[in-house]
Amino acid sequence: MSMTDPIADMLTRIRNMNAVGGREVVMPHSRIKQAIARVLKDEGYIGRYDVVRRGRFPVLRVYLKYTREKEPVLNGLKRVSKPGCRVYTQKSDIPWVKYGLGSVVLSTPHGVVSGKEARALGVGGEILCEVW
Repeated sequence: MSMTDPIADMLTRIRNMNAVGGREVVMPHSRIKQAIARVLKDEGYIGRYDVVRRGRFPVLRVYLKYTREKEPVLNGLKRVSKPGCRVYTQKSDIPWVKYGLGSVVLSTPHGVVSGKEARALGVGGEILCEVW
């Protein structure tokens, strides 16, 4: 069975595992998912990630991050641009998430980057998701 929105599936898996206090999330691998995981790691929302060759197809394993009080570092994920309604932004209109406390993940000509990095590069692109 084919999946219509693999990025939404990735975010939902992370959101669900975060809600139950799990340590790792396993999902089918793709380059865009790996790029999003890299941005989440660079921004400090997840501990680490790795690609594991298991059987015929590789899987992406994301390790979630928690505080010392066992509260999740990642409080929310929201898919913005969807297959039925793409959302693009210019470099001057990159949104702030939770008044700068969150982060936005964009797909730009320079690859998948955070909003902060896109502002520094001076590029806009497709808004994939918001994280806080």
